[in-house]
Amino acid sequence: MSLLGKSLAAIFAVLLLATLVMALLRRYKPAEDWRELILRIRTWWIIVIFISGLLLTPYWLALAGFALISVLALKEYLALVSVSDADRLPIMWMFIAIPVQYCLAGIGWFGPFIIFIPVYLFLFIPTQMVLTGETHGFLDRAARMHWGMMATVFAFSHVAFLRMLPVDDELAGALWVLFLVGLTELNDVAQYLWGKAMGRIKVTPKVSPNKTLAGLVGGIISTSLVAVLLGPIITPMSWPMALLAGVIIGITGFCGDVVMSAIKRDIGVKDTGTLLPGHGGVLDRLDSLLFTAPLFFHFIHYFYY
Repeated sequence: MSLLGKSLAAIFAVLLLATLVMALLRRYKPAEDWRELILRIRTWWIIVIFISGLLLTPYWLALAGFALISVLALKEYLALVSVSDADRLPIMWMFIAIPVQYCLAGIGWFGPFIIFIPVYLFLFIPTQMVLTGETHGFLDRAARMHWGMMATVFAFSHVAFLRMLPVDDELAGALWVLFLVGLTELNDVAQYLWGKAMGRIKVTPKVSPNKTLAGLVGGIISTSLVAVLLGPIITPMSWPMALLAGVIIGITGFCGDVVMSAIKRDIGVKDTGTLLPGHGGVLDRLDSLLFTAPLFFHFIHYFYY
């Protein structure tokens, strides 16, 4: 079995263990309400199977899968921010831009990949808005569309580009993605557990009251330690570089979580959607990854490619 296969098998083993523990809890503590936890575990099975498919399939199919996630995330985001009917044409171009961005990732064209959305689409969207003749709330509408494209397409597409590295070894790219996604999700869980166990000092009380200093520090330490253990095994990183990668993921994962919390508070919703039972919407599950992916990608690209 390949290293990727062994890594995925270990993840499925952990998920199976969680499922068995859940079954025991339901049997011996039937009075407790386990519905939300059951939904979370069931959804995790779907997520892990889907991500595993993206790592095991050929490049082109993996790109299509990642692009689909961006489509779902952007659609969810636009439903939340309630864009104007006058912006239908710019929104159409936003969705057209998704396959362009992922094709640039697929062919490894780094320069255009980096500037297509932040530069060209940044200029193109407001130009399209002007042609509609609607100036009411122009700046607010443009900002909402720009932020949506940067988060749901540009930021997330770095995961797809990472999957393409290097072009002569599909296994290496898949392991990079596994390292990034696995540690990002681990960081979320570790911050939650450390915060529940020892959290007293709130980091962002007005944005996310459950985020504590103990959760932040504990999550970064836990993520960094696991990075040191796994990095040299499944990636070309030495342990000092893996440690630095773990710190980057720990800090930026926290930033992505609280930024998305601020957006949801501004809009007035608890979850961004209902597509993933027990988790909320696509953006609820991607929030940390939208920040960790670009920074981790550029860290890897600078030192290894």
